[in-house]
Amino acid sequence: MSLNETVSAERPHIGFFGLRNAGKSSLVNAVTGQELAVVSAVKGTTTDPVKKAMELLPLGPVVIIDTPGLDDEGELGALRVEKAQKVLAQTDIAVLVTDAVQGLTEPENQLIKLFQERKLPYILARNKADLLSQRETLPENEIYVSALKGENIHELKEMLGKLLKAPKTEKHVVADLLSPGDLVVLVIPVDEAAPKGRLILPQQQTMRDLLDAHCTFAACQPEELPALLKGLAKKPKLIITDSQAFGRVAKDTPPDVMLTSFSILFARYKGDLETLVRGAAQLKGLQDGDRVLISEGCTHHRQCGDIGTVKLPKWIREFSGAEPQFEFTSGGEFPQDPSGYKLIVHCGGCMLNEKEMQHRLAIAAGAGVPMVNYGVAIAQIHGILKRSLAPFPALQEIL
Repeated sequence: MSLNETVSAERPHIGFFGLRNAGKSSLVNAVTGQELAVVSAVKGTTTDPVKKAMELLPLGPVVIIDTPGLDDEGELGALRVEKAQKVLAQTDIAVLVTDAVQGLTEPENQLIKLFQERKLPYILARNKADLLSQRETLPENEIYVSALKGENIHELKEMLGKLLKAPKTEKHVVADLLSPGDLVVLVIPVDEAAPKGRLILPQQQTMRDLLDAHCTFAACQPEELPALLKGLAKKPKLIITDSQAFGRVAKDTPPDVMLTSFSILFARYKGDLETLVRGAAQLKGLQDGDRVLISEGCTHHRQCGDIGTVKLPKWIREFSGAEPQFEFTSGGEFPQDPSGYKLIVHCGGCMLNEKEMQHRLAIAAGAGVPMVNYGVAIAQIHGILKRSLAPFPALQEIL
């Protein structure tokens, strides 16, 4: 699989953790063969997590994350440590880099405990092994390395490769719901919020999944759908729309044609669609003053008609008949304790890897806070949730 074939959200994320000056950044550079991380004798050089999507032989496409030191000091240091711990939510494999001469410290033991609690595969890389006078026999998930001398770097990569096992079943955005030769219509608004000159990631991935499944597709803007359907020689098996056009597209879609949204498909692909569907019921029960968190996994320039900060709050107010208190997060920001919220409305998560999306769902569930995503919420608001779940008959039973 080449570098260009796998987007960052689909790549295994390998996080490097450790104390300041354990040689963590030096080891990252040795593993990647690049000056990815700044190396200095001054403690705390790495101030924020550094990410790099790359092709790492013999592993293939991965995302490497270098994190700040876990023993950073002061108020700013505490923030850096917090950021490093947040990286765990998106990490598929952790590498704890420790000083082989000094041995494990209490912060490192606490981190290992956290790996184990989260059932996160990890490797303990005992760096600066070239300074040891003698070496012990290590467990199978530990290895002596020397970033300075380049010792056992290849062996560390081989250990990572063994942990990066391919999934037992191949995942699809939509192809598993279709048969070769099926026709699908994609409804893609091109408005002030659309990126200039390109399509957004969910649309791109859906198209590629359809092509790989030997399905054909036609694409149009919402107002063009009636004319497109009239001109097609073959009835489409499925229509997939951008969530914000759900209401209009539903009216123009024939009753015998299945309808869903990109956001709903990605809710299934990245998270737990059933949990998000159950969360939709909370929309009607909102009351004045209830705190509602609207969270997006990416960061982008907000437009005047932004779906997350403008359209969704307006639709939720109209649907619930209440005046909730809306709060917003984006990118890597997500509350570790969301217990004060009545509901969390999350985007489709196309820019998050599955690990982080599952982690956010688990945080919400642990706090007893219902969670719904954009597509499911908008379908509920427009009274078409049952119809939009037609591709997933088992879920219709919970409505």
